Amino acid sequence: MGKQVALQLCPLSEYLEAQLAERGPVVRWFELDEAAQRAWLATQADSANVVVTGGHLGCTNDLIDALPSLGLIAINGVGFDKVDVPYAQGRGVAVSTTPGVLTDDVADLAVGLTIGLLRGLAAADRFVRDGRWLEEGFPLKRKVTGRRFGIVGLGHIGRATADRLAAFGPIAYHGRMPKDAPYRFEPDLHVLARDSDVLLLACAATEETRGLIDASVLEALGPEGYLVNVARGSVVDEDALVAALDRGTIAGAALDVVADEPVVPVGLIASERTVLAPHIASGTVETRKAMADLVLANVDALLAGAPLPSALK
Repeated sequence: MGKQVALQLCPLSEYLEAQLAERGPVVRWFELDEAAQRAWLATQADSANVVVTGGHLGCTNDLIDALPSLGLIAINGVGFDKVDVPYAQGRGVAVSTTPGVLTDDVADLAVGLTIGLLRGLAAADRFVRDGRWLEEGFPLKRKVTGRRFGIVGLGHIGRATADRLAAFGPIAYHGRMPKDAPYRFEPDLHVLARDSDVLLLACAATEETRGLIDASVLEALGPEGYLVNVARGSVVDEDALVAALDRGTIAGAALDVVADEPVVPVGLIASERTVLAPHIASGTVETRKAMADLVLANVDALLAGAPLPSALK
């Protein structure tokens, strides 16, 4: 990076941090208090040409405005809802993500959460550890094979999830338009929810999908239906979800994401109908390495004046 600086907005993998440091100075922005951040901007703002961040955090318009030499916001993830992409692009700032490399892991986790939720695996683990198996039998749970699966969002992750779940039962999906896929397209989300035993969320987080899964969709899913979310927490109206779980409007929910991560609503934690994971869908050694390499490839391309391999259009 020469005299140019990378602004790192959140903790990253040891590998990615080391590789960034090899390319030039890195400012660990998240370790500075507000006063230190203001002081740095007052004297060195024009030295930063790259911001490296996570999809859960993004980059604010105010920070974009404060960095006159900024050329790239490199997101270590596929979600870009926390970056105002048109605004950034309008300021001449490219935004890159890490698509493709995490598809398998997210789809795998979606299947794992589905099986874990219907078969009660988390509860079964606690049941054994608490010594209850010595005194009683574990309650019967629900069969996975033969369930009807509804996928909301048949992009790369949704399609990979559907392909895996097709071994268990019939698949239908909802989105803005039909895809070239061997599954039934359902244009009405409420009909999809009504006709599904398990509703899986794999759509992008946008203003259009904010609160998409509301009380009416959960009502349509029904008391024997399950919700699985590996998309973004903002896609679900969490107050409506907590109420639906409390009232038995739906049978249960497995969530890898919540709206205000890492703060999980008390009602979701307290419910015996939930399986919760700390946003680990891409959390494997192999995939995090591949994600880091794609972040670095975008940074290297910017420095070389070459086309960015995974910049948003």
